Amino acid sequence: MADAIFSHPRLARVYDALDGDRSDLTTYTELAAQLGARSVLDIGCGTGSLACRLAAGGVSVVGVDPAAASVEVARGKPGAGAVTWLVGTAPDVAADPAHRQRFDLATMTANVAQVFVEDSDWIETLCAIHTCLRPGGWLAFESRVPADRAWERWTKELSHRVVDTGAGGLVEDWVEVTAVDGELVTFESPTVFHSDGERIDSTSTLRFRSEDALRSTVAEAGFTEVEIRDLPYAPGRGWLVLAEAPG
Repeated sequence: MADAIFSHPRLARVYDALDGDRSDLTTYTELAAQLGARSVLDIGCGTGSLACRLAAGGVSVVGVDPAAASVEVARGKPGAGAVTWLVGTAPDVAADPAHRQRFDLATMTANVAQVFVEDSDWIETLCAIHTCLRPGGWLAFESRVPADRAWERWTKELSHRVVDTGAGGLVEDWVEVTAVDGELVTFESPTVFHSDGERIDSTSTLRFRSEDALRSTVAEAGFTEVEIRDLPYAPGRGWLVLAEAPG
């Protein structure tokens, strides 16, 4: 089930305003160009920012996300008609024969790869992606570097803000960690709408896998040529993982 911050209709409508300019997505648009990818599967597409950018460049894109509210926002964006939008997960896409061995590149941006806290769900997702990629196709995703201990900066004091979201009015939000259990970090993300005082709470858990764990699980799903790079927009704080489906 998707977290409320993505699945609640009112939150989904202001998500882009709260999420900034998404300059992080340049990493993926440039990578798609470098790989010559003409078809991309955007897993955890959210409100469709990456999918729409890729489609505007002539790439065939399927965007999939379990949060129906986010996908609904994506469908309303300029140029969204060029994207195929699906409410679901990577295994749902893989279950459709029309999508098997179809894509040159599969992406998981931002926190998507870290929401799979159970190894069984993570491996199932990786295997489904493998099924969807053409021989020689690529998987690209990011994950935070555990040694950076990003969660120590997730406090109300450091993250509290009030944002003018346009039609949504002034919106207040912050992030606050509630539990750290080994690789698992749980945090709350309250959002308060100043126009009427409504507060919507969301609780999320992310898994901070080690570099060795990322390599081994990706390889277990059948990928080869696993490469872990410094994440261009967050050097020292994040990894960009690249893996090839055998050709």
